[in-house]
Parts: sequence; C-alpha cells; structure tokens
Amino acid sequence: MPAPLPLYETIAARRDVRAEFTGDTVDEAVLARILEAGHRAPSVGNTQPWDFVVIQDRARLDAFAEHVAERRDAFAAGLDAERRSVFDRIKIEGIRESGTGIAVTYDPDRGGAHVLGRHTVEDTGLFSAVLAIQNIWLAATAEGLGLGWVSFYGEDFLARFVGAKPPVRPIAWLCVGPVTHLHEVPDLERHGWRSRRPLSSAIHRDRLGNNGDQPASSL
Repeated sequence: MPAPLPLYETIAARRDVRAEFTGDTVDEAVLARILEAGHRAPSVGNTQPWDFVVIQDRARLDAFAEHVAERRDAFAAGLDAERRSVFDRIKIEGIRESGTGIAVTYDPDRGGAHVLGRHTVEDTGLFSAVLAIQNIWLAATAEGLGLGWVSFYGEDFLARFVGAKPPVRPIAWLCVGPVTHLHEVPDLERHGWRSRRPLSSAIHRDRLGNNGDQPASSL
C-alpha cells in the first residue's frame, strides 16, 4: 500500500471521480480510516451533526443509480443544443462502478436548542457537515482512492432511501473506491463545461470587488 500523500499534494490531486473506478470494493480498514477522518472534522458547538450511511449492496446501488439517471435526463432536457452536446460527454456518477456509496446526513437538532456558535448563523451546522465531507474526500485521495460527489438526486428520494426522517436531511452521496488513476485536469475542465478561475480573481481587499495585486503568499 502506498504511503499517504502530503497535505498540499493531496489537495492538488483531489478530483471528482466518475469514470476511473476499477470496480473493486474499498478495503474495510481503509474505509474505516477515511470515515474516522470525516468524524474528526470541526463542528459548531462540537455538535458533530453528521452521520455516514455506507451502502455496498449491489441491488441498492443499482436502484440509486437508476434514480440518478432519471434526474440526469431531466436536467439534460432543459439544456440548449450546444450545452447539451457538451453535457452528453460528461459522466456524472460512478455509483455502481465504485462499489461503495456513503450518504452523508445532517441533523440540525443534534446539540439541542442552544448550540454554542450557531445562534446568529444557522447554517454553521450545515457547514460543519460539509467539512466532514471535505475531510473524507481528502483522506480518500491520500489513500489513493477516488471519490465522486453525486448531486443529481431528489432529496426526498434519498431521505427515504437511507431512512432519514425530518429534520434530518441527506446532503451528499459520495462514491468511493479504488481507481486506475486520477486525471491531472478535472473532468469539467477537460470536457469544456467550465474552467477554474484564477486565485487572483477570488482575493479581495477590504470589500468584494477590490482585487489586489499582491500574491497570496504575501497575505
């Protein structure tokens, strides 16, 4: 097993994987490590509002993949011809091929009615669960695995699928598994859907719209 990648190399190597899964199932010890990484994410008021539902049953993976395909088709039907021709080349999920799905849920009630740090910004709870997803993603990359975040689904469907009852809501389906390789250029850039904007356009001084000329290293 290769040694884990250093942090900055891991961040640079991370990709949203669709077509590169080998079909092998992730090793249980490795799966435990990446879920532990997710569970170590920071959270508002130390609420740890996430849960991880691991799905590896082939029939259930097939059922979710069929639902996602329906939603993909519905999205494609609303595109103009030029955009549709680009989208048709993009594979949007690896649900079956990865062999492992991790549905991440968010429970806003965890921690009670008075969560330390969430009083004025309610979404900090949701942000916390997303930090757990980022930890899982980076840990999977460091382990040499691929991960793809699937978002073409109906939230009500996925809630029923994993048994999430209100106010708990599913916020992600992550496809995780061994891969043949990770592309140097992300899929959406390679296929011409959208390019990454330069860091300089994302850095502002004092107010949005004030883009400075200083490099990020001088901040």
